[in-house]
Amino acid sequence: MLARAALLAGLLASSCAWAGNQKEEALADSVRLALANAIKDARPPQPVLRDEAARQHFAQWLATMSERLKRKLPDEQLRIEFLTTAWYEATRAGLDPGLVLGLIQVESAYRKYAVSMVGARGYMQVMPFWAAVIGDSDRSKLFNMQTNLRYGCAILRMYIDMEGGSLYLALGRYNGSRGRPEYPNAVLAAWKRWEQ
Repeated sequence: MLARAALLAGLLASSCAWAGNQKEEALADSVRLALANAIKDARPPQPVLRDEAARQHFAQWLATMSERLKRKLPDEQLRIEFLTTAWYEATRAGLDPGLVLGLIQVESAYRKYAVSMVGARGYMQVMPFWAAVIGDSDRSKLFNMQTNLRYGCAILRMYIDMEGGSLYLALGRYNGSRGRPEYPNAVLAAWKRWEQ
């Protein structure tokens, strides 16, 4: 158990992109269309906060996460924009924003221009084939913060649905390591750091 904790701490502290090789899968036309529609809207994220309690909750979350992320993203304006976008895209896809932040921590260590050994790109380490499958084939857009987060969140949501709600299996599929515990366990452990 102690060796496992040390290994996990080493992985989380590492600055390398830990992305696996997401597999291009045959998707039903309806799934492909749903994903394409999910990433289509290019407007900047504007959180929809229905009441004062929701606004206060978001403001508290933003302040807490901003403080935690300060070492990785020292520029305050960039950090606030990043966190607002991550929150927006996560909630838009029905994901916990803390889960998305944990996944980004493991995948790219918050590096916008991270590229894995297998070619996955950006914060959420999206494989370039997704740009052709559900986008306009412009792979360079995967380094755009909002585009990368939108693709990553939409893809993770699709995998959760494909796996019947199993986050563990969906994370393995997202990383291209389905059935192996290392990656899902690393993301789930990182998620704990980003819980409010």
